[in-house]
Amino acid sequence: MAVLITVAERSVLAFASILFFIQIVSHEIGYQLGRRDHARKENPETVGVIVGGMLGLLAFVLALTLSFANTRFSERRMGSLAETNAIGTAWLRAKAVGTPRAEEIASLLEQYAKVRADFIAAGRTEQAVVEASNQRTNALQSALWGHLAAIVREQPNPVTNALMTALNDTFDASATERFAYETRLPPQLFWLLVGMTMLCMGSLGYQFGLKEKPSRVLIALLTLMWTSVIVDILDLASARLGSIRTETTVYDWTIQSFKGGLTIPPLVTQP
Repeated sequence: MAVLITVAERSVLAFASILFFIQIVSHEIGYQLGRRDHARKENPETVGVIVGGMLGLLAFVLALTLSFANTRFSERRMGSLAETNAIGTAWLRAKAVGTPRAEEIASLLEQYAKVRADFIAAGRTEQAVVEASNQRTNALQSALWGHLAAIVREQPNPVTNALMTALNDTFDASATERFAYETRLPPQLFWLLVGMTMLCMGSLGYQFGLKEKPSRVLIALLTLMWTSVIVDILDLASARLGSIRTETTVYDWTIQSFKGGLTIPPLVTQP
C-alpha cells in the first residue's frame, strides 16, 4: 500500500491509471483462459452463478470500505468544528476575566488558532509543517496552562474554573483532531478491496471467454467505475491525500472573530 500511496502523492491520476491498467490486464488474462477452456469444450454451467456471487461480495466490500472512509472524513470535519468552537469559547471567557494574565491567554489563543489551521492545511508531503505545528501546539498549551494555573491560584472562583474547563476542552479537541488525522484506511482492508477487484475482473473475463464475447467497451466502463470508487475511498480515508480535504474555513471564521476584540457597552439606565 505504501508504494501505491507514494504514487498517489505524486499524482492521483497516475494512481488511477495504474489501477485501471491492472484491472484490464486481469480481465484479459481471464478472457484468454476462458477462450482456452471453450476450445477444449469445457464450459461449466456454474461459472455465471459463481461470478455473480463474487460481484455481490465485491459490492459489499466496496460499501463497507466507502462507509469506513466517509466516517473518517466526517470525524475530521466535525473535529475541526469542535476544536474551533472550544477555542472561541476559551477566548471569550479569557476576555471576560479581563486580568493581564487572562488577556495573555486570549492573545495566545489567537496564535493557537492559526497554528491549528496550519496543521489542518498541511499536505501529506509537508511533514515538516505538521511536526512544527505539533511542537508549536504543545508549547502554546504549556504557556496557556501556566497562565491559567497562576490565575486559579490567585482567584479560585467559578469564573476562573469556567476558563479552566474551556481550556481543557480546547486541548482535548486538539488531541482528538490529531488522532483523527492519524487514523487511516487499514492496509488489510485496502488490499482486500484491490485483490477482490482483480479476482472479479479475471472471473468476468473468464466467463466472457467461455462465450467468446469480449464486450471490451462495457468492461472498460465497468473498470472505470470501480477505479473511481476505489480512488474516492482512498481519498476520503487519507487525511492529507487527494482533493477531498478538510477545509480551514471554520478556523478562518474564528480568527476573524478575534479581530473585533471584546467591547463592553455602557450600561443604559431606564428612566
